[in-house]
Order: sequence, then C-alpha cells, then structure tokens
Amino acid sequence: MTQTSEAIAILGGTGDQGLGLALRFAGAGRPVRIGSRRRERAERAAQEVRAKLPGSDVVGLENAEAARRAPIVILSVPFEHTAATVKGLKPVLEPGQILVSMAVPLATAVGDGALRTVGVWQGSAAELVAGLVPEGVRVVSAFQNVAAHRLMDLDHPVECDVLVSGKPKDRAPVMALCGLVPGLRAINGGPLGNARIVEQMTALMIGLNLRYDLPEGCGVRFTGLPEGAPGASAGGSGPT
Repeated sequence: MTQTSEAIAILGGTGDQGLGLALRFAGAGRPVRIGSRRRERAERAAQEVRAKLPGSDVVGLENAEAARRAPIVILSVPFEHTAATVKGLKPVLEPGQILVSMAVPLATAVGDGALRTVGVWQGSAAELVAGLVPEGVRVVSAFQNVAAHRLMDLDHPVECDVLVSGKPKDRAPVMALCGLVPGLRAINGGPLGNARIVEQMTALMIGLNLRYDLPEGCGVRFTGLPEGAPGASAGGSGPT
C-alpha cells in the first residue's frame, strides 16, 4: 500500500458533504484522496477543490485506489450503497486503517422520505460497516450531522459539534480531524453502538431545516462541556 501518513481518503467525495470535507481538509493543508466508483467523477471533484484552493494536494481516484493511499478513510456514500462499497474495499483495507462511517439509514433508501429512517439489523449503519470490514480495520462513526452547505462555505466557520463514536484509541485520530475545520468541535460519543442515536438525529435535523427554511442547514451544539476537557475537544479520546 502506498500511503501518505497525513492523507485522508474520502470515498463519495463527489457528493456535497464529502466534497465539503475535502475542501476543509485540503484547506488545512492535508493531502486528500477523493474516491468514487467512476474515476472521472473523482477527478472532476479534485479539480474543483484545486480550483478553489490552488496548490492543494488533492487527487481523484477510484474508491479502492483512494482507500489504499490513506490511513484514515471516510465513507461518505448514501446508505443504500454502503454495504456494496465496503464489500468492494475488502481486498484493499488493511489492519490498523480507520474507516469512518458517515452513513445514515434514511428512508429514501427504500423510496420513502428523508424525515424518517429505516431499521438496521445491526443497530446502526456504522455497526453494519463494522460487521463487513476485514479483521483489524477500525470503524468509527462521525460527521453525520454536519451540513454540507456549511462545509462548502469556506468563508465562514462551520459552527457544529461532531459526535465521534468508536473504541477510545480509534476515536482519537478522527476527533483530531475536527480541529482542522474552523468551528467544528469533536465530542466523545462513546462506543460505536451510540452511532444509532447520532444517525437518528440526522432525520430530525433534516425536518428542522425544512420547517425553519434553513437552506444552509442547522447544526448541533452541546452546552456545559468545559473546553479542554477530555473528550470535549479535538483529538482527546476521553473515557469510554
């Protein structure tokens, strides 16, 4: 595997949310590998990032090749494509890599609306992913509730908390990524099983955006958490 230690792979980086993360991480100076099922789409997305951020290290690749090139791989694909995408990555994912699940089981996957979710046998999309990856690949849940519009608006901070769930040693590198994005704060979301709560919040927030006519998307802030406390800032693993 040819990896750059600071690189971040974003599979589904051609969609609004994935592209927004690519812009933010590239803007912070990190190498970004955008993945897509079709390489030409990934290359177009990478070109868009480089046009906005001249000199940034951003490359568009097919999903498997992008996953080979980064220690942290962010899965930003619709729920209905999640299982197939992860299964396609099995030959290239290696023990020690972190796979971040952003998937939300919205009912759009079965032709219903985005204001509801569908049941997942494993409990959450993140736990589904954990059951599909090769042994030793570390699965973390994060970034489900960050609005794409806010990510792509590089002139303003995002102003949102990110609940990061997984094993403590796996959470820490993902929480550190939040510190690269102005306005994002990482929150220790506990074990991966808590992803089922975070994923459900997304449908609620979509409803709020519609009812309050918020095209930029709302965000979540948790009050009463002291800055600098373990698990309440970027990079801290905190208690389980």
